[in-house]
Amino acid sequence: MTTPTEDRTVSGPAASGPTPAGPDAPRLTKINGTIFAAAVAVLVAQLANALPGALNGTFQQYFGTVGSQLTWITAGFMIPVVVFELTFGMLGDRFGYRRLTIIGAVVLAIGSLVCALAPSVQMMWVGSAINGLGAGAMYPASLALVAAVTVTPQQRARAIAVWAGCLSAGGIVAPLLGGGFAQAGAWQWSYGVVVVLGLAVVATCLAFSAESTSQSGRRMDLWGQITFALGLILVLFGLVQGPESGWGTPSVMYSLVAGVILLAVFVVIETRVEHPLLKLSLFRNVNYSITSIIAVVGMFAFLGICFSFSMWLGPVQHQNPINIGLLFLLLQGPAFVLIPLISWLMTRVADRWILTAGLGLLALGGLLGATTLDATDHSMGQFLLPALFTGLGFAFTLSPMTALAINTVPRELAGMASATTNLLRDLGFALGPVLVGAVALSGAAGQLGASLATSTLPADQLGPAQGIFEAGGPFALNSIPADAPGGAAAELALQALGSGFGTAFLVCALAAAASALLVLFGLRSAPEPVAEQELLTEPLPGAVTARPEGASAR
Repeated sequence: MTTPTEDRTVSGPAASGPTPAGPDAPRLTKINGTIFAAAVAVLVAQLANALPGALNGTFQQYFGTVGSQLTWITAGFMIPVVVFELTFGMLGDRFGYRRLTIIGAVVLAIGSLVCALAPSVQMMWVGSAINGLGAGAMYPASLALVAAVTVTPQQRARAIAVWAGCLSAGGIVAPLLGGGFAQAGAWQWSYGVVVVLGLAVVATCLAFSAESTSQSGRRMDLWGQITFALGLILVLFGLVQGPESGWGTPSVMYSLVAGVILLAVFVVIETRVEHPLLKLSLFRNVNYSITSIIAVVGMFAFLGICFSFSMWLGPVQHQNPINIGLLFLLLQGPAFVLIPLISWLMTRVADRWILTAGLGLLALGGLLGATTLDATDHSMGQFLLPALFTGLGFAFTLSPMTALAINTVPRELAGMASATTNLLRDLGFALGPVLVGAVALSGAAGQLGASLATSTLPADQLGPAQGIFEAGGPFALNSIPADAPGGAAAELALQALGSGFGTAFLVCALAAAASALLVLFGLRSAPEPVAEQELLTEPLPGAVTARPEGASAR
């Protein structure tokens, strides 16, 4: 990114201090109000997203989950987000981003109500899926609102830093909220809070946000949506069920093969239709292609590490849920606390260096998780450095990555730009728990099976332990009380799970390191920023096209 130029006509959207008086005051108020509404919306969407990770241990005990049932609570949220995000981008382009944000918030409130009242893990899957559908609309629509009311790349970078920081803030609040209510024996109330906040998003958007749309005339790409949705669902189903059912099981193999074929058909369709969900020509831009790769791989690394921490503290060590919330302060907090610093750096330092540093710190956090954590050690001190480096890495990755992608895509397709960026990031988020769960549980099951086969435990302990392991996997055996039949083997299950998630940490570290190298050697210098007009249904009061510093007035 080149050295920035300051906008003479319009104050930065995230500028501090009071709104200046004068003829531009109504316009500035509406711009800042729109960014505020978008930030609140993404915070609430991410709060709903992060709640399952904070409550994994509670869910296991409350619902008595076995096998991959726990993973499906998180995956149930992320699959609708990823599957329908491109379609939501098209709907935002046609009908308005504020309207789409409001609809998404209402759907999110309904899904959270279902989760709060869920009597079984299966109903939790339903509630999580409805939540994901609402969040899937809110993520791209809120980001598109930010893109629509900012007129220079510098303004957009500052506003996106606020948006990304609030997204991270949702990840901070969720574990504290969920952990606090879980400790009080009322985890359902954490979802009740999300219901109220979802309705608050509706009120905030109506009160403060401008309505924005590219008015691009895009139409529904029905066959593209169908092939993309079915293909992705089948692939994710195979990845989640593979460790439990076996990778050679016909249902797993057929799901993976059919999913890949359908995704290939989706690519063919997108090259032929007049109004595609995703313009594949965007990937001819080198920077956009690299940003897309790190959005998937880098965010997989981050959420994979977060998921591993939540599983380690929850179903593995059965620690107090509030400890997960405190740990997530380090994982998500830096992205929010460092908003001013990151915003400043993004307008003064080349994207290559910020992203390389962020992904490098992320890799270091994963490596420390793989090499220093001990499943038999319940002290919180061992988590501090891995979590801190992970959090710093996420902070220095998310905002620059998002701003680079949005500034690369043509603004007349702001909805598609936002939807594609969010899709790729959320695909990485979806793959995090899915692949990490697959790696960790496969490794743990293999080690535990070998340990039981060579164990010298007495027959009255070994027999029940093998039966529990075969029926429910390593987590089930790890949860057996020491004085129960088979409880003597719980220590073997604990060690196997620690080894499995240690491998998962290492996989995430390697993914982040590979992304860092790709950015360092592949990213190109950005072109000079060009001021643009807002993309609004109705122009803001006194709206003008901004001029870079030193440009002559018309």
